[in-house]
Amino acid sequence: MLARLRRVPFAAQVLLALVLGVGLGLVARDLGPVADGTPNWLTSTLQTVGSTFVMLLKVLVPPLIVTAVIVSITNLKQVSNAARLAGQTILWFAITALIAVSIGIGLGLLTQPGRNSSVDAAAQQAPATTGSWWDFLTGLVPHNILGLQSSAAGDLSFNVLQLIVLSVAIGVATLKVGEPAEPFLGLVRSALAIVQKVLWWVILLAPIGTVGLIGNAVATYGWESLGSLGVFAGAVYAGLALVLFVVYPVLLRAHGLSPLRFFAGAWPAIQLAFVSRSSIGTLPVTERVTEQNLGVPRSFASFAVPLGATTKMDGCAAIYPALAAIFVAQFFHVDLSITDYLLIALVSVIGSAATAGVTGAVVMLTLTLSTLGLPLAGVGLLLAIDPILDMGRTAVNVAGQALVPTIVAKREGILDVERYRSTSTIDPLARVEGNDGVDADLREPVTV
Repeated sequence: MLARLRRVPFAAQVLLALVLGVGLGLVARDLGPVADGTPNWLTSTLQTVGSTFVMLLKVLVPPLIVTAVIVSITNLKQVSNAARLAGQTILWFAITALIAVSIGIGLGLLTQPGRNSSVDAAAQQAPATTGSWWDFLTGLVPHNILGLQSSAAGDLSFNVLQLIVLSVAIGVATLKVGEPAEPFLGLVRSALAIVQKVLWWVILLAPIGTVGLIGNAVATYGWESLGSLGVFAGAVYAGLALVLFVVYPVLLRAHGLSPLRFFAGAWPAIQLAFVSRSSIGTLPVTERVTEQNLGVPRSFASFAVPLGATTKMDGCAAIYPALAAIFVAQFFHVDLSITDYLLIALVSVIGSAATAGVTGAVVMLTLTLSTLGLPLAGVGLLLAIDPILDMGRTAVNVAGQALVPTIVAKREGILDVERYRSTSTIDPLARVEGNDGVDADLREPVTV
C-alpha cells in the first residue's frame, strides 16, 4: 500500500490532502465547539495532527542546518569565487526584497486598506512579542554552543540565526585547520546523510500533515473574518501574486531561464510551504528541488537555501509589513511622509535578518511599526486573518529562496542548465538509492 502511494507524485498527494483538509475543516466548523467552548473532537484532532507534523520537521531542521552549512562551507574551497557567490546571493536577496516592498507600498497607496476596511477598533491590542533592531545584534552572538534560547514560559527553542553563525564559524575553522580536521569533516558528512534520511521519513507524512494543518485553519478561522478586512487581504494576495507570477518570471527571463521550468521544479516546495506556513519546516524540500530540479550545485545550494530560509522573506518581511504599516497608519489617521516610505523599504530589505531568530510576520511587523513610530496596538487589528495570509506569504518566501540561488548560479556559470531545462522533474520524495542503501546524491560532495 505504501509503495503504491509513493508512486503518486508528491505534488498530487499534497493537493489531494489539501482538498480533504478543507472538507474536514468545514465539517469540524459545522460541528461547532462543545458545551464549555472547547474545540470539538474533530477540530482537536486536526490541530494535533498538523502541529505534530510541523514539530517533527522543526526538531530535525537544526541538525540539518548545522551539518549542511559546515559541509557546504568546506565544499566551497573547491570554488575559486566563493566570496563572490556569497556576495551575489546577499545582493539578490536585497534586490528582490526591494522590488517586493515597492509593490507592497504601491498597492497600499492604491487600495487605501485602512480607510476601506470595516474592522472594529476594539480589536486593537498590543502584541505579546515585538521585534527590534537589538534582536539582530543579540541574535548574532550565540548564547551557547547549541544556539538554544528560552521563552518566558520556560520553553527551549533554537535560534536559527545563531545556529548559522556557529555553523559558518565551524566550517571556516575546519577549512583553516586542513588535514587534521578531515576526520571531523567525515563525521559531519555522515551526520548530514543520516539527518537527511530521517527528514525524508518525516516528509513522507506531508499529506497527513496537510490534512491537519488546512483542516484546522478552516475549522478555527473560517473565511468569515475576511469580510471586514477584505480590501487588506485582497491587496496582500495581489502583491504576493505579482511577485510570484510577474516579478520572478521577469527576473528568470532576463537571465535566459524558463519561468515554467522554474515553477515545475520548485512547485513541491512552494506547495508544502503554503500548507505548512513554515519556511524552516519546508527547508529540506526547498533544498532538494533547488539542487535536483533547478540544477544548482549542492556546494552552493546547501549554503544559500538555509541562509535564505532565515533571511529571504519577500512575503513576510517585504510585502506584508509594507501593506500592514500603511493600513495601521490610515486606520489611526497618521499621514506618512516620503521619509516614512523610505524607512519601510529600508526595514524590509535589512530587517528580516533582525528577526531571523524569532520567526513570524508579527515580529517583523512590530519592527516596522516601531521604526515608523506607529501604534503597536494596530497589530491586533490584523491578527484575525493572519493565518490565512500566512499561507500565501510563506509560499512566496520559499519561492524566493529557490529563485535567488538559481539566478546567482546562472550568472556565475555554475548552473546545470541541462538539468534545469529537463522536461522531467524529480519528485522530492523519490528514493534514489544505490546497492549500499545510501542515497546516491549524498555519497560524494558536488564540486563546481
